[in-house]
Amino acid sequence: VLSFIIFICYIASLAASFMMAPLLEFLLALFLFFAYASKLNEKFKGLYWPLTDFLRCVTAAIIYFAISIAAVSKYNDGASKAAGVFGFIATIVYAIDFYITFNDLVTFLKQGSSDSPEEHKSE
Repeated sequence: VLSFIIFICYIASLAASFMMAPLLEFLLALFLFFAYASKLNEKFKGLYWPLTDFLRCVTAAIIYFAISIAAVSKYNDGASKAAGVFGFIATIVYAIDFYITFNDLVTFLKQGSSDSPEEHKSE
């Protein structure tokens, strides 16, 4: 939802060139949400889904931080400033998410198993 709000703010601002990053992040988050909701992660065992989510969160945090600094410092319109502030909030949210996901990855790697962390949580 936060990515969609940032996307709308960038469309309405002078910094419309930054609108692609929130749009792609929104679509990727939507895909992963539906993949987990429809149990695609259980059907496709070849792809390690928590690692995919971790990489998405890391790249999103870095990209949102960079474009938020650019939007706040370079553009003076209100929509750019709002997109920048929401981008900083998204950076914090994605940083917390990749910290939590990283802890799941470390727990999984310490166990040395080929099962996913979701299966270990249910045991």
